[in-house]
Order: sequence, then structure tokens, then C-alpha cells
Amino acid sequence: MTAPYEQPQAPIWQGGQPLGSYISPIPVRRATLGDALASEWTKIRSVRSTVWTLSVMIVLMVGIGSLVAWAVSFAEQTPDGESVLPMGFFGVLLGSICVITLGVLTIASEYGTGMIRTTLTACPSRGRVLAAKSIVFFLLVFTTTTVTAALVGGIQVALLGGRAPTGEEWLRATFGVGLYVALLGLLALAVGALIRHSAGAITIMIGLVLLPLVLAMFMFSPSMADVQEALFSYSIPSQLAVLYDTSMTGSGPSGWDPLFIGAGVTAVAMVLAAFALNRRDV
Repeated sequence: MTAPYEQPQAPIWQGGQPLGSYISPIPVRRATLGDALASEWTKIRSVRSTVWTLSVMIVLMVGIGSLVAWAVSFAEQTPDGESVLPMGFFGVLLGSICVITLGVLTIASEYGTGMIRTTLTACPSRGRVLAAKSIVFFLLVFTTTTVTAALVGGIQVALLGGRAPTGEEWLRATFGVGLYVALLGLLALAVGALIRHSAGAITIMIGLVLLPLVLAMFMFSPSMADVQEALFSYSIPSQLAVLYDTSMTGSGPSGWDPLFIGAGVTAVAMVLAAFALNRRDV
């Protein structure tokens, strides 16, 4: 005779867990923004693109700034009555291309490799992921650019002497420039989140930097004079020059206005990036 069918016994529970089951010693808790920040900091400092782009930016800022100051020091007339800090403009303008590249790669490279799926699986809150990437990237670029701009300014003052820059001039040429370049990189990050393609997003950002100036140079018609002046005044190179107390047109933004304009444009782009990240699939 075969044994009658035996019903499986219910598991014996003890202390809220099945008897004999494994209880992890690691406490289980909900992920926070701090966890996302730690994860993004680990990623951004461990990839080669961060080291290369920021290293090239530092070399461009220090190298070009020092070269311009060295060349001016051999001129017959040195700018005795003017601040020498604007000579760092050319290095910062070229270095900003490196920041744009890093901003795009910070998020678009994850779409290219498919790692964005792992990131969003570990942290399902997409807004938190975008916020963590933005905060880590912004602070890294702002710190690096500000310190490098201060170093370049010190080199230029030591080589040329002349009138000592005022406190406000130092603040704009270091803190202000660092903020503006970091905002420009953050705008690139938002464009990378919208485009999801590294080469395309970098091309768009470089066009945004250079295209207004190129268009303005070919507007010869008197009827286009107002448009030409607006393109010159509100182009990114012109706004960056304003922070060095120089202007291409003598009109348009002045003082700290470029930072307010950059912050407004970047905020709109980040809102669109967050909306697209939440609405689209990966």
C-alpha cells in the first residue's frame, strides 16, 4: 500500500522570521539622497573622462593665462592702470569646452553603455538620481575652476604687476567665473539627459557657445543691427567676458547679470531634463 498524501506543514516562525532562515546583520533602510550622492561621487571620480577633461581644462587655463601674461610682459606698454585679470579669459573660454564635454558624459555615457538601467534599478527615484549627479558635478567643477582661476590670476599679477585688482574684481574673476563655468557644465548635463547621445549633446553645446558669435559676424545689413548687437551681447563668450569687467559691445549684461541669466537658463533645462527622465523609458 502506498502512503497517504501528506499535507506540507506550515513553517515554524520565531521572532517574526521563519525558523532556520538567514537574518542579515546589515540594517535594511530606505535609500536617501546622501546614498545617491555617495554613489555618484564614486562614479565620477573613478572614470577616466573626469581626470582627462579636468586635467586638460587646468592645463589650458594655466598655460594660456601664463602665456598671455608672459607675452604682454615683453610689450613696450604694460597695462599699468588696468587690471590684469581679464587676460585669463581666453584660457577659461577654451577650458569651458572641457567642462561641457564632462557635463554631457556624466549622464549620456550611462545611456550609451546601458549602465543607466543599473543606476535606476539601485535608485528608482529618477529625480533623486538627476539631483545627485547635478550636485556632485556642480561642486566638483565649481571648486576646480575657482581654484585654477585664482592661481592664474596670481601668476598674472606676479608677472605683470601694475595696479592691484580690487576685491570685487578678484571675486568676479574667481568665484563668479567658477559659478558661471559650473552652470554651463550643468546646462550640458541637462542637454545630455534630454538628447541621451554624447556626440549629439556635445555638438549642440559647442554650437550654443560659438554659433551666436558666428552668426553676428555675418550680419552686415543695417536692418539686422539690433539682432547682431543682441547676439554679441548675450553670447556665452561675451557674458563670460563681463565677469572680467570687459564687454564686446558696451551694452547688454553687466556686473553679476551673466550669473542670473545662466542660472535661469540652466534651471529651465534641468526642469525639462527631469520631466523627460520621468516620462521616457530607459
